[in-house]
Amino acid sequence: MTGIASLPMYDWPEIRQATDAVWAGIRVQLSRRGIDAPAALDRSADPEPLWLHPDLVLSQTCGYPYATRLAGKVTLVGTPAHAATGARPGHYFSVLVARGGDAPETLADLAGRRFAYNMVHSQSGFAAPVRLLAAGGPVSLPPPLETGAHRASIRAVAKGEADWAAIDAVTWELARRHEPAAADLTVFATTPETPGLPLIAARTHADEAQTIADAVEAAIKGLEPEIRDQVLLTGLARLTPRDYAPLAEPFDPRPCLPGLGA
Repeated sequence: MTGIASLPMYDWPEIRQATDAVWAGIRVQLSRRGIDAPAALDRSADPEPLWLHPDLVLSQTCGYPYATRLAGKVTLVGTPAHAATGARPGHYFSVLVARGGDAPETLADLAGRRFAYNMVHSQSGFAAPVRLLAAGGPVSLPPPLETGAHRASIRAVAKGEADWAAIDAVTWELARRHEPAAADLTVFATTPETPGLPLIAARTHADEAQTIADAVEAAIKGLEPEIRDQVLLTGLARLTPRDYAPLAEPFDPRPCLPGLGA
């Protein structure tokens, strides 16, 4: 086995075999182009340390940590496109969800409602909704709930542990298919589109970025229709670090979420 690979961002247990099929196709295409790659995806640990591993052949990260911590330290390969979002290829947005029958009519109605978020360095779960609140002026007063994952945020809102959450549009489609708690929620707003979750490789692969991207694109095109539907993939967009730069613009969440860290 050569190198390290992971595709952690949408690797739900219900579609794990399909994710493995995607990787198998990518590995074949990489091999045809003279790039060695591991036989299996690494699912053994937290994916974040792998993002800066010198042997990383391919992984996927979130746009916010890419823009703020990884740009210039890793090789940007490209950005998968997902038809499920309805966004431009390589872009996505967050859906704001609340319990059905209890959804706010405007963002101002969020003032007394508790926000559930996956983690503070998430573009879709935290940065995007906080920037949206900041643009509109409303404040979410109850201390927010950190859940650790989009799926956990969905469950927290459904259980009444929180009142609303921002969910990556691709994850939301997976939840509609595989997470029973999603049936109790409704979408009441969306955030603006931003670049989606980028595929990256180690800096040592900088000269092979286009070759790796070509391999990924060919693998996606060669997917069986059933696998393509399960993973929601339609193609690969060749976004650049400049496309992600706006995500690194600083913002202060505390005016919108005064209870953060309380």
